[in-house]
Amino acid sequence: MAADLPAKTLPPEAVPAEAPLIDFVFGARIQSNYIFRGISQSDNRESGQTYFEAQYLDNLFYTGFATYKVDLPTRPSMEFDLTAGIRPKWGPVTFDFGIIYYNYPGETPLFGAPPLANTDFLEFAAKANWAVNDAFSIGANVFYAGNWLGTHADGTYVSGTAKYVIPADLIGLEGFSVSGEFGHYFLGRTAAHQGGVNLVDYNYGNIGASYTWKALTLDVRGHFTDLNKTQCFINTGDPRGIINGTGRSNWCGDAVVATLSVDFQASKFYELIGLETPAVPR
Repeated sequence: MAADLPAKTLPPEAVPAEAPLIDFVFGARIQSNYIFRGISQSDNRESGQTYFEAQYLDNLFYTGFATYKVDLPTRPSMEFDLTAGIRPKWGPVTFDFGIIYYNYPGETPLFGAPPLANTDFLEFAAKANWAVNDAFSIGANVFYAGNWLGTHADGTYVSGTAKYVIPADLIGLEGFSVSGEFGHYFLGRTAAHQGGVNLVDYNYGNIGASYTWKALTLDVRGHFTDLNKTQCFINTGDPRGIINGTGRSNWCGDAVVATLSVDFQASKFYELIGLETPAVPR
């Protein structure tokens, strides 16, 4: 049919955008409490955070880093994480096999001469996320560290996740989602020179709702563990429990956390600000 139309001059057609060889995602957020797998890393106070990730070959490989404001027993100036890994895809399932190096610069020995003075550690991660449909996804995760928080105890965390993006026609507005996680932490025994303490295994979960508008996301989430205050002290070494002689810590209590974040992706910048990506003439 097109051959029967009269010839005319047409504007250059845009070639469908191909996945970039290298892409970048980066952002920042402020949290009312930095909770990591059920334990506050900021003494139940606010925490500013940033991240940057370089993605290669349509996000098949990645490297990145993240920073966090923390308040921990060894008084580091910050938490600085380094990440790298691979994200192969198999149909609707995306895998993520990577490593995370948790670094805490500027640490000082607790009370001058205790056994714990360096909490840096390396963790291996394996994740799978299944996009069941455009609105619903579920995931499974396993993390393993052989020197959890510098204690020389094994730490294995396994969890399942789920996320549901609420269709706009249900509530008349796009950008809302609900999500949650439930996991279990298997923790081993600390080194002999650190007391040979049997750390406490525990369950952890969170559930919350998010609203995203352009690059901004507001998330409100409840965090829960089954650790009591004594068990929390055993796992964290909270100095308050030593100073006041109670051997208890409030760092693992149930909490509601609000997070405001801004996120950018280099290849989608034009789309984010409401402009079309410059067309590539054929």
